[in-house]
Amino acid sequence: MNTIAGLRAVLDERRRGGASVALVPTMGALHDGHLALVRRARELADVVVVSIFVNPLQFGPTEDLDRYPRTLEADVAALSGLGVDVVFAPDVAEMYPDGSAAGTKVTAGPVGGRYEGAHRPGHFDGMLTVVAKLFSIAQPDVAVFGQKDAQQVFLVTRMVADLDLRLRIEVVPTVREADGLALSSRNRFLDGRERVAALVLAESLDAARTSAADGASELLAEGVAAFGDHDGVDLDYFVVVDPATFLPVDEEFRGRALVLVAARVGTTRLIDNAFVEIGADAGADAGPDARAELPPSPAE
Repeated sequence: MNTIAGLRAVLDERRRGGASVALVPTMGALHDGHLALVRRARELADVVVVSIFVNPLQFGPTEDLDRYPRTLEADVAALSGLGVDVVFAPDVAEMYPDGSAAGTKVTAGPVGGRYEGAHRPGHFDGMLTVVAKLFSIAQPDVAVFGQKDAQQVFLVTRMVADLDLRLRIEVVPTVREADGLALSSRNRFLDGRERVAALVLAESLDAARTSAADGASELLAEGVAAFGDHDGVDLDYFVVVDPATFLPVDEEFRGRALVLVAARVGTTRLIDNAFVEIGADAGADAGPDARAELPPSPAE
């Protein structure tokens, strides 16, 4: 399905029969992390829609829009057997008939300029704009996102609340390889040496969680120290935020917090995150999704 009118016609027909709708927005290049979102969507609604659209508004002039993998045939094959009712794969002209640089856009606000937003100016405005369009087009009862993109999840959830949109956001824990590396469409760009070096992101989160009992400053110090002198790895940021506001915590903060990390491994930029319990005993459970991960899924 590649037209807005076609998708709406299919979903309107199903809704007349009383069906509920779940949407899984993606940019394609699907991996087991995406498939975990689809499986959860299948549990939540009668009709599952997976969108595949590489959104140009999310990419800055120096970013990898042309390099981003486009694997529609393989993506559709990966989704077969998972109970997906519609794969919505529009082109840019269908989503932005007046051009991707024209028209109304959603603004992410101050949080959208922090962390990922500081390194990728305009990224979150573009992400929220296309997500808002997908919500308007599909009108889902629930939309499913992955915890790995934690800042995206926060901003989408806030947009839904701020604009009084009638849907629920479901967040699925990060899916990891057996050695701890968070699954990402960009992992395919890592060579063998870089793939090993990339494990430092997960290792830094483990170090932070272990030291969380000693407070935010110690947590940050231990997390950053985990990067050491890793050749070919450049740390972009390592921060701990209050999940309710996505603002940095101070040294007096106690309770559940979220640690965010981003680094460039070779030419590939990776992100990860984990929940921690600051002020609790070392290794204490930070509540549901404490490490924000799922075990690797079996091969499809």
